[in-house]
Parts: sequence; structure tokens; C-alpha cells
Amino acid sequence: MRDAAINLRARPEQRDLIDQAANMLGKNRSDFMLEAACERARTVLLDQVFFELDATRFRKFNALLDAPPAPNPGFERLMAVKAPWSADAA
Repeated sequence: MRDAAINLRARPEQRDLIDQAANMLGKNRSDFMLEAACERARTVLLDQVFFELDATRFRKFNALLDAPPAPNPGFERLMAVKAPWSADAA
């Protein structure tokens, strides 16, 4: 059941374009808009997680991931601090 409202304003020509496309697919305006918006939202979110590399760049990327980390004194100091909830911190 749909019970969350999404309200927006559009110019008449935008509404008419959306209606024309929705009718062509046998959908109502709300179903068409919701489907289109969700599809776009998935694309935006997936673009933040997945990316494409050719074979050469993929090998370079994997080599960077497999390489040992560069020395980082700040990180080493941070990791040397015992957590306050740790039994041996006292």
C-alpha cells in the first residue's frame, strides 16, 4: 500500500509530456513518474558503488589494492592508543 506522498510542481508542458509517455506505456502519471524516479535513483546510487575499468586499468587498480600501505605515523599513533573500554587500557 502506498501511503507516503510526494508532491511536486511542473509546467503544463512537462505534465503533458509525462502524461503522453505514461499513456503510451499504459500507465498512469503517478506510476510512470515513480518508476522513472526510482530507476534514476538506483542509477545514481549504483554509480557511487560500481565503476568500469579496462583490463590494463583493472590490473593497476588491483596492484594498488594489493600493495602494502605507505607508512603513516599518525595512523600508527592512533592504533597504539588503547580503547577506554578495553580491559588492558587501565
